[in-house]
Amino acid sequence: MARKAGRTPEETRRALLNAASAVIRTRGISASLDEIARAAGVSKGGLLYHFATKDDLVRALAEDLMESFRADVVAAVDPADQAPGRLTRAYIRVSLAGQHDETAVRESVALVTQLHNWPEIVDLARADARRWTEDLRADGLPDHVLSLVIAAADGASATPLWGGAIPEGAAHLLERQLLRLTRDQRLWQHLELDPAAG
Repeated sequence: MARKAGRTPEETRRALLNAASAVIRTRGISASLDEIARAAGVSKGGLLYHFATKDDLVRALAEDLMESFRADVVAAVDPADQAPGRLTRAYIRVSLAGQHDETAVRESVALVTQLHNWPEIVDLARADARRWTEDLRADGLPDHVLSLVIAAADGASATPLWGGAIPEGAAHLLERQLLRLTRDQRLWQHLELDPAAG
């Protein structure tokens, strides 16, 4: 199958990544390059031009997912916000923004689950998590506040997986509360627990 007329190489690459996402999500790690090429409307040779092996394609897909989330968070940073926690606030907003689309959350989790069958992807994900930890710790918030708001945002963003999406009004309230926790230093001392009190 020839490349669709009018597609640029970057558009073809994007079509391949989108097709790989859909096919791997539904077929799992047994998905073939032929299936992915067909889903993208590209010849297998066209696919191999962009990704020499299945491992290359899967790695590129995982990197694309991680970098897309990072780009969304960076884009959500308010340029007028110069206070400590500005990146964390963007992370909260982006994490909670998609939690009302239960289908998208389930599809995302299904894809990530399949990708984690590749050991190299697990290593990439761990490296990405370490990078987020470093970036968010450098954002100027106390560790105990940062841990709480990130755990809450991550947890709330995954609730649709079990059919438990937070109602929209409650989600907006949660977002406002988490954002307030990143700004209100008077609250920070109330959150800090004595480790010995365990």
